[in-house]
Amino acid sequence: MNMVRSPAVAGLFYPAEPADLAHEVSTLLARSDRDGARGKPLPKAIIAPHAGYIYSGPTAAAIYARLAPARRQITRVVLLGPVHRVPVRGLALPAAQTFATPLGMIPLDTAAIERIATLPQVTVSAAAHAPEHSLEVHLPFLQTVLEKFTLVPLAVGDATAAEVAEVLDALWGGAETLIVVSSDLSHYLNYPDAQALDRATAQAILDLRTDISHEQACGGTPISGLLLAAHRHGLQPELLDLRNSGDTAGDRRRVVGYGAFAFYETPHVH
Repeated sequence: MNMVRSPAVAGLFYPAEPADLAHEVSTLLARSDRDGARGKPLPKAIIAPHAGYIYSGPTAAAIYARLAPARRQITRVVLLGPVHRVPVRGLALPAAQTFATPLGMIPLDTAAIERIATLPQVTVSAAAHAPEHSLEVHLPFLQTVLEKFTLVPLAVGDATAAEVAEVLDALWGGAETLIVVSSDLSHYLNYPDAQALDRATAQAILDLRTDISHEQACGGTPISGLLLAAHRHGLQPELLDLRNSGDTAGDRRRVVGYGAFAFYETPHVH
């Protein structure tokens, strides 16, 4: 039986009607700086935010627009995001075999999932995935910029950077595999304090520091795991966008920070 994970935040974080959603995502992508990608390699991994599109959509689009040249090349996405509602130990796979959005169905990569299912830090939790928005809000962007792909969705709870990195190493693959880490940055500070903290967090990410805290980023655990793996694999980071909800649609007295980062494989010199 093919179990489907239905959308939990359609109509809340993004439009529920397929035509409205397609229009919003394509508009956000069109407004982003595609010219910045000229001459750049394709990212192997990205960090992008997961708030409602009116708040963090422009920042997410800044990185997703970079994937346009890989429309047919990327055929598998490893997507990690922090749990917000149901706590888990380690990294939780869903019980479903398919994820649904208003834009259609995304099959899970069963072979890749079998490869990591035996790791002690990997569990299965339908409960953790059912209400979780941190993974879901990325799917319409991925469905728009990529032609066809399978998904490995991981809801990250109480885990170490090393445990996350071990899973990423097992799923690393080649040019067909994109790693996406879902995270917002600071939460509910005033505008100038948020800007200062987010600048410091962005620098820590660019320095590949593996001690990103949850005060710096709600996805601090998957970010730290990615940064550990990025260091091992020789990835070079780039900051594409840094702003907060006070810059988009929110009150400047209490803001949430957003950053978009790309990680590139460095060519081997022989």
